[in-house]
Amino acid sequence: MVCRLDGQETVAFGLTLTELWQLFPIQLVEHDPSWRDWYDDEVVSLKALLGSTIQRINHIGSTAIEGLLAKPIVDILLQVVDGCEIDGLKDRLAANGWLLMAERSKPHLQLDFNKGYTPDGFAERVYHLHIRYVGDWDELHFRDYLIAHPEEAAEYAALKQRLFAQYEHDRDAYTEAKGDFIRDCTAKARDSAL
Repeated sequence: MVCRLDGQETVAFGLTLTELWQLFPIQLVEHDPSWRDWYDDEVVSLKALLGSTIQRINHIGSTAIEGLLAKPIVDILLQVVDGCEIDGLKDRLAANGWLLMAERSKPHLQLDFNKGYTPDGFAERVYHLHIRYVGDWDELHFRDYLIAHPEEAAEYAALKQRLFAQYEHDRDAYTEAKGDFIRDCTAKARDSAL
C-alpha cells in the first residue's frame, strides 16, 4: 500500500522513494558467474511457489550477460498465461518475501517485485521479478543482442559507468538515461530477426 508522507509517497519500509534510493544506491560490479546460480536457485523456488502459473521464465538484464558490468541484482522475466489469477499470484509472492514495487494493467500486464531489500539495506542476494503475460518481450531481444554483439555490450558498460557517476541515488533517472541505447539495440535485434 502506498501512502503519503510530507507530500511524497511512501514506497516500502515507511520510506519515500528518495529515501529508498539513499538506502539502496546503484552499485556496479564486474560480472559474477555465481549470478547464474542465484537465478537457478530462485527459479526452483518460484516453480515450487507458482507451479503451472509459470509459462516461461528467463534470466534477463546485465547479470545474464557474461562479462558485463552490472548491478548485483538478478532480473527474472516470468511470463504467465493470459487470464491467470493475478491477485492470488501477488498474495503468494508477497507471503514469500517479494515486495510489489510497480503494477500496471495497460497496455499490458506489468508487475514488478523486488526481493532482498531490507530496512537495513541490501540482503546477500537481490532480485527483481518482472511478471508479464506470455509474449514477445524486448528484454529478451536486448539480452540476446548484447550476448551476440560484445562490442555493443562494452559500449553499454561504458554508458552505465558514466551514468552511475551522475545518478547513483536516482534509479529512475539512471534507467531513463539508458533508454535510447536499449531501444536502439532492441530495434536492431528485432530487425535482424525478420
